[in-house]
Amino acid sequence: MTAPIFLDGLTKFYGPIRGIEDLDLEIRQGEVFGFLGPNGAGKSTTISTILDFIRPTRGTATVLGLDSRRDSVAIHGKIGYLPGELAMYEKMTGRELLGYLSALRGVDTSRQVASLAERFDLDLDRRIRGYSSGNRQKVGLVQAFMHRPELLILDEPTNGLDPIVQQEFYALLREVSAEGRTVFLSSHILPEVERITDRAAIIRRGRLMVVAEIEELKRQAQHRLEMTFVSPADPEVFRALETVRSVAAVDRTITVTVAGSVDPVVKAAAAFEVENIVSHDGDLESAFLSYYSEDDDAE
Repeated sequence: MTAPIFLDGLTKFYGPIRGIEDLDLEIRQGEVFGFLGPNGAGKSTTISTILDFIRPTRGTATVLGLDSRRDSVAIHGKIGYLPGELAMYEKMTGRELLGYLSALRGVDTSRQVASLAERFDLDLDRRIRGYSSGNRQKVGLVQAFMHRPELLILDEPTNGLDPIVQQEFYALLREVSAEGRTVFLSSHILPEVERITDRAAIIRRGRLMVVAEIEELKRQAQHRLEMTFVSPADPEVFRALETVRSVAAVDRTITVTVAGSVDPVVKAAAAFEVENIVSHDGDLESAFLSYYSEDDDAE
């Protein structure tokens, strides 16, 4: 089965400045894939290179089995794309704009447009220039989904959306995935990605740091244990443990941050009289931050 997106050593330099370098990535059919990084990490450069808006310095990208450079027109006809900044014809109404874009594709999307507009609570008969930023984003989402593409590439898709519309968007992603269609979602909103994606990649300064299942990333994340003892315990016992990253002691409470198994910490605590232990499980945010905690100058 052809991977919806396959990157092989994809690299883009802007003169001496690295945009992205040696990206190797394979997206699976039917998954919702999260692409994580702060502004400037290389997310938009990756998408622009995949879609042939800019040309790679080296390496290749394959989209739905097609070469991103040679077959870019065919690729654009098969995908749905929401850019991070969407330009629109200000004098058109939402309905006129979406009708125009449908005509360019040569498909009748009127039924799907009406359904999506209802789900997103979007008034199609107002002019674009009168839309709020949230309503502009809704129009962008409708144009990405309206032709039922095999692959959706969405750059910060929930920008400006209210919580109710966000929930509807999440439901739509689940439906798309259940139909075997694929979503590549670029975002810096970590709780959102944790909730709606199957796998994720973390990109840092143009390089992929990790690609893994969300649950695996959470298992790798740092945990925090707050241990309260009947009488003060020696914090140095915990600082000596290999998996412990930090230790803070206040009165009878010792808080440790653990990367990996907490078993050595629990066994060390058993040497003292324990009153209470509170565990704060790792989440995607702590996993993400662990890849950004190192000194950038070390690269």
